[in-house]
Amino acid sequence: MPELITEPSRVTAAGQPPKLIDEYVGRANTGQDDLSIAHMRSPSGWSEPGQRPEFDEFTIVLRGSLVVESEGDQVTVQAGQGVHTRPGEWVRYSSPGADGAEYISVCMPAFAPDTVHRDD
Repeated sequence: MPELITEPSRVTAAGQPPKLIDEYVGRANTGQDDLSIAHMRSPSGWSEPGQRPEFDEFTIVLRGSLVVESEGDQVTVQAGQGVHTRPGEWVRYSSPGADGAEYISVCMPAFAPDTVHRDD
């Protein structure tokens, strides 16, 4: 029988100014450790520290644009586009555009604070 997910769990976000993370599937909301699916809303000017996560992250931008930096490269992901970052790859996310960004993030295995490995 299908299981209704009645609401997400709000997860604390890194970076400034604060962004909103609402997890629908994952450790915080459903207890799943193999997958997380979250709705993210980052304001204009938001950026977070670089990180070297232990998980695959698939991101689909719904509105605005998201800048994804990696070692030696940078890509701007526009609404209607997606990006995949791989485990062990250094990345830094930001939304410098005037509209910020709204996006869906899918992590495999599920996001956990101790598996992100953020820069100091």
